[in-house]
Order: sequence, then structure tokens, then C-alpha cells
Amino acid sequence: MKRKLSYIAALFLIASSFTSCDMLGDGCQVCQTVSYENGNPIAWGTESEYCDQELLTIKAIPPTTYNGVTTQWECR
Repeated sequence: MKRKLSYIAALFLIASSFTSCDMLGDGCQVCQTVSYENGNPIAWGTESEYCDQELLTIKAIPPTTYNGVTTQWECR
């Protein structure tokens, strides 16, 4: 009985160390800034891979507009 409990506890510990995103490979995305003027893209930033909390932070940044040019983060 103790042995079964140990296996169950170990299995639970291993299972809880993964999130659904990690298991599916969706924990990271490639993102870049894109600037638009009159709805047309005019400039692109350098693509970089962001994961986990850093990715959530990037996605939470709202678009900014200056002199008619709107810049926003786009991830794929």
C-alpha cells in the first residue's frame, strides 16, 4: 500500500509540473512590432521568441499611435 501511495504521489508531482501549454508546445511564440499608417504596414521590428510570463506581458501591451502611425505587437 505504501508503495502504491509513493507511485501515485510521484505521478501527481510529475503531472503537476507541466502546464497544458508546455505539453502542447504552445508556451512560446515568435513576436515582433509592426507599424501601420492608414491601415497599411510600413515597418516591422525584429522577430524574437517569447515564452510564458514574458509572452503574456508582450500580448498585454496596447497599440500606440504617434503622428498617425500605430505600432503594435503581433505574435504567431
